[in-house]
Amino acid sequence: MSEIIIQTENLTKKYRGRAAVNNLNLQISQGDIYGFLGPNGAGKTTTIRMLLGLIQPTEGSIRIFGRELHKDKLEILRRIGSLVEYPSYYGHLSAIDNLEAIRRILGTQKSRIDEVLEIVSLSKEARRPVKGFSLGMKQRLGIAASLLGNPELLILDEPTNGLDPSGIQEIRELIKSLPGQHGITVLISSHLLGEIEQMANTVGIISEGEMVFQDTIQNLLLQSQHDMDLVVSEPESALWLARDLGFGATGTLRAGALTFPGMQDPEVALLVKRLVENGHEIYRIEQKKKSLEDIFMRVIGEGKTG
Repeated sequence: MSEIIIQTENLTKKYRGRAAVNNLNLQISQGDIYGFLGPNGAGKTTTIRMLLGLIQPTEGSIRIFGRELHKDKLEILRRIGSLVEYPSYYGHLSAIDNLEAIRRILGTQKSRIDEVLEIVSLSKEARRPVKGFSLGMKQRLGIAASLLGNPELLILDEPTNGLDPSGIQEIRELIKSLPGQHGITVLISSHLLGEIEQMANTVGIISEGEMVFQDTIQNLLLQSQHDMDLVVSEPESALWLARDLGFGATGTLRAGALTFPGMQDPEVALLVKRLVENGHEIYRIEQKKKSLEDIFMRVIGEGKTG
């Protein structure tokens, strides 16, 4: 079993009696790319600020690397890199010079600058003034700065905000490489489910300060069940036959088509076989898969009413 890198218990932050984050139980394992999802204002940034010790929780506990944050803050933070909000630079200085200023504060080896520039694919641009960089390049430079201290954990708050498709792809490929090639666990927040799907192996969804889903990305996508529409000869008798055979107890007949919600591929194949064996002609089969956005909104909606 993988080591637990971040674990919170009933983590809560209140402002004037209102809970921005409420009883949050977050668990991230070594080697994860953990996608922390939620609408704007859901509590993602507040949670990240608590994890980095920038603000204090009202209630609850935070353990990182198996140690309590409030007791071993400095030791823990030495092992974490982070990028929260938009990074600031000296525009007239080169990427190397900007990183050198940060390196001196951290006290790391000078050779680490070349290493992190290579990781974020900015080696060829290293001596250019940063003011000439695209937004995507500046974000990659921000990630390079967060890697200077050789972190075991990288925390990124909405790193693709404002980027064009090319910049988003650059950040995505960079993040995907970090666990396997550099042994870095990643926590990345976003409000874009489609983007997280392409990077993360585990996802937590937060809504109005509360965790409403936490599991693997595969188990989230399994909730994208198919609705199957079937156009057949004699649809009414076909529906009764399907029910008699144990298929689609929730099946309905609408506009001459049979609709079976949540039917999986093996069930579809077997149902079609049985209908044909009983003399029905199949005119059309159409599967309607819920979009990722539909899943996201449903999970959030269930969290509000649950």
